[in-house]
Amino acid sequence: MNLIHLSLITLLLGKNVRDLSTNGNSTNILWHECPIQKHDRQKILQQKGCVIWITGLSGSGKSTIACALSRSLHSRGKLTYILDGDNIRHGLNRDLSFRAEDRSENIRRIGEVAKLLADAGVICITSLISPYQKDRDACRALLPKEDFIEVFLDVPLAVCEARDPKGLYKLARAGMIKGFTGIDDPYEPPCSCEIVLQQIKGSECMSPNNAAEKVISYLEKNGYLRA
Repeated sequence: MNLIHLSLITLLLGKNVRDLSTNGNSTNILWHECPIQKHDRQKILQQKGCVIWITGLSGSGKSTIACALSRSLHSRGKLTYILDGDNIRHGLNRDLSFRAEDRSENIRRIGEVAKLLADAGVICITSLISPYQKDRDACRALLPKEDFIEVFLDVPLAVCEARDPKGLYKLARAGMIKGFTGIDDPYEPPCSCEIVLQQIKGSECMSPNNAAEKVISYLEKNGYLRA
């Protein structure tokens, strides 16, 4: 690139060409600031944008609790949006398999979308197995510390397998599904999550509404439901 080209770029951008950056496979990109910031959007919504990351085994009740939580917050006049693992694979992530590297990319993409929703002032609820600690940690690192709330749905494998709402454990045990979390692929429980929703009294589990209220209690205590 010669000096004429450099001068032209500088003129068009109205900034020093040294402000151009590279990120991943994208080159010559420039972050564009907007005068309306997150705190302005939160003031309108009267809530604090955050990501509630629900993780647990297949069949542990993640989607059910996410819906109960969204419904309860909606009744309080709060704006939420659920990013459900299966739903996202119908569109944005339909090109990804369940291989370890694709699972990581699946979580990375969802983490980036969740970050945008939180920045918009929305209470974003994700419902994902997200089995690997490093992937969850990478999503946490995308946001300010207080904006990522990890919720571990601690339901034993035996209980999840007994429920088997989608019949996937049966297929995995029969060898018809490979790399299934909890059977022939690991699930790494959170090391230091904000909330644990734990099974009680044998096969009896906390009801979805009670689980939702426990999360809402955390949100209220920590000021997320006001701007």
